[in-house]
Amino acid sequence: MDSPTQEPGVRNYASCFLPFRQTGGWPRNCTFEGMAYVITDTCTKDELCVEACPVDCIHPKKDEGAFEAAPQLYVNPVDCIDCGACVPVCPSNSMFALDELPAESARFAEINAAYFN
Repeated sequence: MDSPTQEPGVRNYASCFLPFRQTGGWPRNCTFEGMAYVITDTCTKDELCVEACPVDCIHPKKDEGAFEAAPQLYVNPVDCIDCGACVPVCPSNSMFALDELPAESARFAEINAAYFN
């Protein structure tokens, strides 16, 4: 259900989580609220974070078709377990917990969420 303070037609993360788990699909109007980690545009796609992730939530990987065209990697907010294993292995300091995301990089939370919509 939309809240009165939200943009009409945009559901928050929590309202998207259960339908995803139940149907295997992410509704296309989800927002980034509830996302644990965000990758910014300084990402070099070296995949060190992919190797460190215990739940395989960072995409696209080199063996996925979208890898070449993607400007960076992205964290799937539904699959991420908020373990933080990705942060210390990132050599370009491109990985941030959502609540530690610098203000000048805030737009990457939306970009990250949009990749999985």
